[in-house]
Order: sequence, then structure tokens, then C-alpha cells
Amino acid sequence: MTEFIRRHPVVSGLALLIFLFIVLSSFPIVPETKQAVVVRFGKPVRILNRYEAGRPIGAPGAGISWRMPFAEQVVWIDKRVLDVDMQRQQVLSTDQRRLEVDAFARYRIVDPLLMYIRARSEAQLKEQLRPILGSEVRNELGKVSFAALLTPERQGIMQDVRTSLNHIAGQYGVEIIDVRIKRTDLPDGTPLQSAYDRMRTARQQEARSIRAQGGKQAAIIQAQADADAAQTYAASFGKDADFYDFYRAMQSYRSTFVGDSNKPVANTSIVLSPQNDYLREFTGRSR
Repeated sequence: MTEFIRRHPVVSGLALLIFLFIVLSSFPIVPETKQAVVVRFGKPVRILNRYEAGRPIGAPGAGISWRMPFAEQVVWIDKRVLDVDMQRQQVLSTDQRRLEVDAFARYRIVDPLLMYIRARSEAQLKEQLRPILGSEVRNELGKVSFAALLTPERQGIMQDVRTSLNHIAGQYGVEIIDVRIKRTDLPDGTPLQSAYDRMRTARQQEARSIRAQGGKQAAIIQAQADADAAQTYAASFGKDADFYDFYRAMQSYRSTFVGDSNKPVANTSIVLSPQNDYLREFTGRSR
């Protein structure tokens, strides 16, 4: 053997490298953040470092493992929380407003075997989850109005999206952790201006309605006040006619010579005879 190595150093070195490659590839090192599906001739045979709920990263399961060289292949799958972005798309709300929506979902692969059977790889999994996410977001947002997306009700909407998406994603061995909307806008251009005009018109109509209701209530209150005042005047006139004449005369003097804070009397002069009936309260009734 030593003589063969001495005579054929290149062949011996190449053989040694091949041997080292086979040995190293037969004992893969499983990272703490990864799980793996061992596939033998295209058929999954076992799982390495499988994810378990509540089991922290770093627990036993990672480290050196083994596989049959050339016969078995290791498919690596992440154990950490991953995310997938939805393609920006238009959504029609219940109040017939088109919205430009950007959303994303966070998920974890909890069943690597099912994920491998359905999607084969993480990249393929994302490509399959992306249209599903878009479809569920579009369906749920289509059930609410645009104003609801600006209120705390939005949290409940996204919870509904998460529940619906989680049901479908479970078929791929995936658990949906959260779904969020990054941005919701009205489309640029004419649709945006049309939406603004509709919102302005709606608010103007609402303001007119409020003013009309206020005017109606004010008229009712004023009419009730006038009726109560007339009733009071009538009652006072029936009890003491002279006092009623005196009170009405004082009101007339005030309106004529003083005015009120809203409409003061102009600075003018009035010439009347002392014997004028209008001034009888100044001269005394006995005179």
C-alpha cells in the first residue's frame, strides 16, 4: 500500500479526498435553528431535530447525525419564525371604495414532513402561501367599510384573516402566527380624487342634516319659550292689569331708549310732549 501511494501520489490524494468527502457527508451537523427531512431515493424516511411547541431552540436534537451517502439527501427546513409578503393589490370595501393594500404574515413550519410533501422546499412554500394570503386578505377586507380600517375594529379583522389563513396553511404543515397590514391607501389619480369628492359631499350632507336638526330643536325650544312667556303674561294680566301695563311699558322704554347688547339704539334725539300717553309712566298715572 505504501509502495502504491509512493508511485501514484495524485491518485492516492484524490482517493483520500473522495473518502473524506464521503465520511463528512455521512455525518451532517444539524444546526439548532434547523430541522431536516432525510429523503432516500425521493422518499422521506425520518426527521431530524423536529420542531415541538414549547421546546426552546438549543434543546437536545441538534448536533451530529448520519445519513447514507449518495442514497439519502437532507432537506433543511428553518425552525424559526418566517414571513411572507403579499403582493400589493386592490381591494373593494363594502362602501365601494377601492383600496391599495400591502400585508404580510408571520409563520412557522411545525410539520416538516407535510411541508416537504406539499411544497418540497421553503421557497416553493412561500410562493404557494403568497396568493393564499392575498386571497384571504381580499375576502375579509371586502366585508368591511373603509372607515373600519381606521378604527380598533381593524385588529379583529386581521384576527379573522389569521384564523382563515391558518386553516388553509395547516395543509402545508405551517402555523400562522400573525397577519398585519403594512399600508392601506386609496389608488392614485382619478379614483383618489373621486373618493375625496365623495367623502367631502358625504360630510357636507351630514353637516346640513345636523344644522337642520339643530334649527328644528331651536325652533321648538323658542316656540315653547314664547308659549310659556305668553301664558305667564296672560296670568299676570288676569291678576293685576295695572302691573302688566307697567311691565310692558318698561319693556317698550328699554327697547326704544336703550336697546340691548345685540342691537343698541342709535345716538338720536326724540322730542315728545310731556302729556304724551307714551310717557305716562314717567309723569305718574295720577297726574
